[in-house]
Amino acid sequence: MELSFENLSVSLGERTVLHGVGAVFRPGRVTAILGPNGSGKSTLVKALAGLIDADTGHVRLGNRQIGRIPPRERAQAIGYLPQDPVVHWNLAVRDLVALGRLPHRSPFAGASDDDRAAVEAALAATGTVHLAERGADALSGGERARVLLARVIAGAPRWLLADEPLASLDPVHQLDMLEQLRTLAAQGTGVVIVLHDLIQAARAADDVLLLNQGRVVRFGTAAEALGHQPLREAFGVEVMVIADEQGRLLPVPIGRTKG
Repeated sequence: MELSFENLSVSLGERTVLHGVGAVFRPGRVTAILGPNGSGKSTLVKALAGLIDADTGHVRLGNRQIGRIPPRERAQAIGYLPQDPVVHWNLAVRDLVALGRLPHRSPFAGASDDDRAAVEAALAATGTVHLAERGADALSGGERARVLLARVIAGAPRWLLADEPLASLDPVHQLDMLEQLRTLAAQGTGVVIVLHDLIQAARAADDVLLLNQGRVVRFGTAAEALGHQPLREAFGVEVMVIADEQGRLLPVPIGRTKG
C-alpha cells in the first residue's frame, strides 16, 4: 500500500515550511529524506504520520486520506519514531515495548499470546533482550533509541516513519539500526527515514527525497538523487563519488560549490 502526498503545504505559526511538495513512497523500500537544516524534513514526516494538518494538499495511504482514517486504524498502519523521543514513565523495557501493541488490542483487554510474541521478537530484532527488565530511566541515549524502535516494530506497522533515529547511536549501532530497517523493508514494510549523512543514505536507501527550503529538489532512486547536480542544488556542496566494496556509489562531500 503506497504512502503518497500531493501539493502538500504546511505552515508552523506564520511560516510556511513545506511548499506544495509531492511524491509517492512505495512499500518494501527504504526511502531517505535528506536536506539542509530547516528544509522541512521533520515537518514532512509528521504530516505523513497524520500528526499535523496541511494547509493544502493531501496525504494518502493507498487511496484513503490520512486524516479520514480512524486514529486506532491509523496507529496500526503507521509507526512513528520521533526525533529525541521522551519516555514519560519509568516502565520496564519489556512493558515499554509492549505499548506498541495497544492499537491491536480491544480497550481494557490483556495481552494476547500474539502480543507477547511480537514484543519478544521486537526485543530480539533490536538487540535489546538483555535490557528487558531494566527501567527506562536507567537506559543510555543509544539504548533508549533502540528500545523505542522495538516499541514501533512490535506494532507491526505497514509503514515505519523514523525522524533521525541515528542521532544518539554510536557507529556500530547506527549500522545495526540501518540493517534492521532494511530487513523490515525486505519483509514488505515501507520505511521512511530522515538522515543527514549522504553515505548512510547511499548505503541504506532505495529511494531518496531531497528537500531544500520546503521544496522538493529531487525524488528518485538513491543513485539518481545523490548525484552531483541534485546535491549541488540541495546542499550547495560538491561531491566525489566513490564505489564501495559492493559496487554502490557513495557521494563524499569535498567542498562548497563556488559562486
